Order: sequence, then structure tokens, then C-alpha cells
Amino acid sequence: MATTSTAAITPSVRAGGEQSNWTSCPVNPAWVLEGSPVARIEHLSSSADGTASTYFWDCTAGRFNWFYTFDETLHILEGSMTLKFPDGQSRHVVAGDIVFFPNGSRAEWTVDKYVRKLAFCRTALPGFLVNARDAVRRVKRLGRAPASGGAAGIFSSG
Repeated sequence: MATTSTAAITPSVRAGGEQSNWTSCPVNPAWVLEGSPVARIEHLSSSADGTASTYFWDCTAGRFNWFYTFDETLHILEGSMTLKFPDGQSRHVVAGDIVFFPNGSRAEWTVDKYVRKLAFCRTALPGFLVNARDAVRRVKRLGRAPASGGAAGIFSSG
């Protein structure tokens, strides 16, 4: 049975009190509708294949559009904002709320004072690469004995 070496894989752990590495991340000036929002970002992690990354992001008061060119799941850590969607619906989100924006979506953000989020961003693979990856996975499964436990076993209810 083949094994995967984890010697080169190093997890990343950052304690809450460690020094932050925030950098300026200006909102695109063409997107700003009102105010002078000041945004910063801190890169936390990236996947080995470059398709996923995690960030802290914060922003001061302002109203602006945001256009998503990747999938983003965000968790509001501090503050609040109002999101207005293209269909006219608005939603006030506060610390503890989670929002998902699929690639190609957009929203108008209104930050009254301040907001800080944890963002999980993912760029989808092109269709031909997804098909190739799935084919490789099927071939690998053919050569393996049925697994017991694993992630499915951890999360199954019975």
C-alpha cells in the first residue's frame, strides 16, 4: 500500500497575540460611491495548488461596490456592514455572521464605522483540469483497498 510522505508539509499556527502583518489594500477608486474607505489585508495562508487562500481584511467607513472574481466565504469578526445585492435586497451583517459570494457576484457594501473579516477565497479550476483531476482520482481508487474510517468516518453519524 502506498503512503504519502508528510515530511515536507508544515502546518501553520499563529497565536492570537503574535505580530500582525497588515498591508494597505485600497478599495478600487472607481468602486467607491461615498466616503473614503481605508482597507487593509493580511495574508494568512495559501493552498499548495494556489487555488485557495485565507486573509484577514478590514475597512473603515464608506460605501462601495465589490465585484467578485473568485468564490469568497467571509466570517465577520468585528463591526458590521450592510450589503445591498443587485436584486435590491439588503442585509445587515454583524460579527459572527458568515456570507458566501460566488465568483461573478457583486454587492454594494456600506460600512458605517469599521468591519473586520476572515476571508476564505477560492479560484475555481478550469473545467478541463477538474475533469483530469477527477479521472486521476478514479484511477487511484481502482488501485486501493476500501478504506475504513477516514474523514467520512469521522463525520458520519452512524
